[in-house]
Amino acid sequence: MRISKASLVSPGSNQAYGIFALAISFFVFAYSSRFGQASILAYYALWLPLVLVDYRRVLGNYGRYIWILAFAVLACLSVFWSAAPGMTARTGIQYLSHVVCALIAMRTIDIRTLVRGALAGVGIVLVYSLLFGVYHLDPLDGTYSFVGAFASKNQLGFYASLGIYFAFIAPFALGERGAWLGVAGAVGLISAYSLFASQSATSVLTAVAIVACWLGMRAVGMLSPGHRKGLFLAVVVMGGVTAIAAVYGGGVDLVLGLFGKDSTLTGRTYLWQQGIEAALSSPFVGVGYQAYWVQGFSEPERLWEEFFIATRSGFHFHNTFIEAMVETGAIGLFLLCAVLFVTVFGHIKRLLTHDHHTESSVLFGVAMLLFVRAFVEIDIMNPYHVGSFLLYFAAGKLTIRKAGRVVSERRLAEGRVLASHHPQLRF
Repeated sequence: MRISKASLVSPGSNQAYGIFALAISFFVFAYSSRFGQASILAYYALWLPLVLVDYRRVLGNYGRYIWILAFAVLACLSVFWSAAPGMTARTGIQYLSHVVCALIAMRTIDIRTLVRGALAGVGIVLVYSLLFGVYHLDPLDGTYSFVGAFASKNQLGFYASLGIYFAFIAPFALGERGAWLGVAGAVGLISAYSLFASQSATSVLTAVAIVACWLGMRAVGMLSPGHRKGLFLAVVVMGGVTAIAAVYGGGVDLVLGLFGKDSTLTGRTYLWQQGIEAALSSPFVGVGYQAYWVQGFSEPERLWEEFFIATRSGFHFHNTFIEAMVETGAIGLFLLCAVLFVTVFGHIKRLLTHDHHTESSVLFGVAMLLFVRAFVEIDIMNPYHVGSFLLYFAAGKLTIRKAGRVVSERRLAEGRVLASHHPQLRF
């Protein structure tokens, strides 16, 4: 039996394979620590062999991806000055290959397939957590919270946030009807329950904020392109002023109090201080990618003990920018921020410039979710993580200029119409 290339690598024509591959990938990202190396090999087997099917279509022009790959390449190169070169070499290669898989997915998956695959993947992940999950005691605040099949309630909350966002976006951005509308509703309900059970203030607040941001951009998009930029700038300024007023007026403490948190964010402010001090010891190139949280090193051992991390693993500074500064220095921080900020503002620019840009409408929300969470979590710096996969997927889509080709074809058609009415004109 022969399988056509289009059913595997043509966006839109490979929806069955794309949904399956994305669902399995999301499951691997969630539980690779449980199922081990076999699950990672299954993830690679879903994406890397597509290069053999049609390498031109699958890889594209990698010269356009230099700014996307720069941080991953630096992570690999940091083995030469790493405090733990063995750890850096292994994880650096893992991260770079993970980014390549995300770019392959970007080249072969369209936006509708991404949303449907994400709904299927998040649904499977959350159902598994509800069936086999457990409760953990947080020794810092003395409360029990549902962590599912994860080691942290924040990871369960992150998947629940993604489930709510994609369930919301499916009918409102893509106009899903029928069976997939039912799937979106079911995943939305499961995600809402998981979010409530996890009691993750970070995930709840970011989920609400991202849905509000998407609705705001949708309202701005209803205006003509000439008026969008002015309104968007006014909204950003007003939002910034409101945020500053909330910080100094006690609004932040009030919101945190609703979730049983204090102004220290359960010890995170102290952890950030320790991270800044660690970053200053090697400010330009850092200690090496993934070379700080290593068993046997005095500083991480001290922090593990202070935060009651008995496993002495799976811990971080709860801030992407501080973590990047510690591990890869100011150079790595700049390269990672370049990917994140260009992705966010690149999709915003498309929404402000083009009408009905569905792809950027969906990916704008994903990028904003990762941007907001970057201040309190580490979602885009680790291999085999759904956050880094979605970031590089969204970044890669900016290198495909579909909108420009559509405009050119429209102008060409208009030129032909004019030429038919005015034979003396030549186009």
